Amino acid sequence: MASARKAVIVRKFSRDWVAGYATAEFGQSKPELEFLDLTGRVARVGWEQVKWMCYVRALPGGPADQADPERLVRKRFSLRPRTAGLWMRLTLMDGDELEGLAANDRSLVEGAGLLLTPPDTRSNTQRIYVPRQAIQTLEVLSLIGAAGRKRAEMPRPAGEQPGLFSSDE
Repeated sequence: MASARKAVIVRKFSRDWVAGYATAEFGQSKPELEFLDLTGRVARVGWEQVKWMCYVRALPGGPADQADPERLVRKRFSLRPRTAGLWMRLTLMDGDELEGLAANDRSLVEGAGLLLTPPDTRSNTQRIYVPRQAIQTLEVLSLIGAAGRKRAEMPRPAGEQPGLFSSDE
């Protein structure tokens, strides 16, 4: 059974970050983000301060992780992604650019933000949630579809195929 809370790193526009645990429904409709910090207390951060929230595999443990706890080395795809979804490029309010894959569903127009799959899925960051207030510009680069379905072939008439011109002339 999956855990009810996932490890997250909340990056603020002030370049500070907070690690903790959030649920899948972490209150996107509320005026502030609520999650459990590492001490088990409820932490609240206003959405206007949040740059992004990364769902991570492991929380930062050593001094090497203090500078880049998300370990988000690549923020752009080097090649066209193969996974189905919308390939998007976001420019955030502080000028940072980020690419990711978003699901092609109603969550793009509803909700308080976008949930993206980052370019490097082997890094510590598995998903990135970007609040709508943090997005300055959004560009859809491509729609990457699932494998196309083959169309059913039209049945051929049981006989000889007619010619285009008659041979009488």
